[in-house]
Amino acid sequence: MSVASRRSLDDPGLHDEFLSLVGEGDEYGAVELVTELLDGGATPQRIMIDLIGGAQTRVGELWAANEWSVAREHAATAISERALAALAARTNVRPSRGRVTIACVDGEWHALPTRILAEMLRLDGWRVDFLGANVPGPHLVTHLHQTGPDVVALSCMIATRLPRAHAAITACRAAGVPVIAGGRGFGPGGRYAQHLGADAWAAGAEEAVLRLARNWPPHNSDPQLSAFLGDEEYTYVVRNRPQLIDSAMRQLTERYPAMRDYNQRQLDSTAEDMAHIVDFLAAALYVSETQIFTDFVAWTDGVLQARGVPPVALRVGLEAVQAQLRDYPAATAILTAGTRLVNR
Repeated sequence: MSVASRRSLDDPGLHDEFLSLVGEGDEYGAVELVTELLDGGATPQRIMIDLIGGAQTRVGELWAANEWSVAREHAATAISERALAALAARTNVRPSRGRVTIACVDGEWHALPTRILAEMLRLDGWRVDFLGANVPGPHLVTHLHQTGPDVVALSCMIATRLPRAHAAITACRAAGVPVIAGGRGFGPGGRYAQHLGADAWAAGAEEAVLRLARNWPPHNSDPQLSAFLGDEEYTYVVRNRPQLIDSAMRQLTERYPAMRDYNQRQLDSTAEDMAHIVDFLAAALYVSETQIFTDFVAWTDGVLQARGVPPVALRVGLEAVQAQLRDYPAATAILTAGTRLVNR
């Protein structure tokens, strides 16, 4: 056995080394490293969670800090997926439990965490149907009728997808299949998951494996299922989304003179940020939760400052949206809370 094959997950510098490999697009090196760790006695579960999952968290942080580009972040994610696939190819487990369908909600593209969950459950003896990213609700329901799983694991990483997550959860339960939810989009501690009708929530892959192994199906499950949560303010914001964005962009150009010198790429990026403001506002209105919006504003403020955009630009953008919603008290209160964060 070589020295390399005896390396462990506790080795100093190992995590930085793997991050460097995925960041440089070195698929061979990344696969070789996880294979050596497996040969050296590390469990595949710990390699998935600690090494691959840990590196993916750092990749997101480096992008947010403007140290990595979107292209580099995507390339690194692809290498992590290849390393995960290499681990899966080396670990065969005969199914001994039930059948689970794993999917990201419609519009959700962060598939690596769900792929890690899929492999963790497979190692725990489940028969896994991994549907991947961005699964439209009707297609998910068709799959359930075709395969009859015991449970659906549904991931939502971004709160703007909560209305679609609600629709998917409602459809799954109507088909007679319980749902375990996961992902940051369901809020701190999964606070929105049960409100949207999920039978359970798990903070990560390890917790999901334990929940499904020890207490599934849940006894006396009483999800707070609601057929529709959004009120008239939510409906107005969603229906008028294009106009809200266009008008806010015009106001922003007038009130933030630096925008007049923006190139097309910068203008497109600003329009995308404005769309996020409207979408997160709609999500906050949908579940009546201001924190969804204020968390988004705090995160966006940090990202924009890392890219050299002063806080005044975000403040003016928020005010431009708020000016169009003066007759909507809930939306106005949410936007005011967000603006206060930027003004600190």
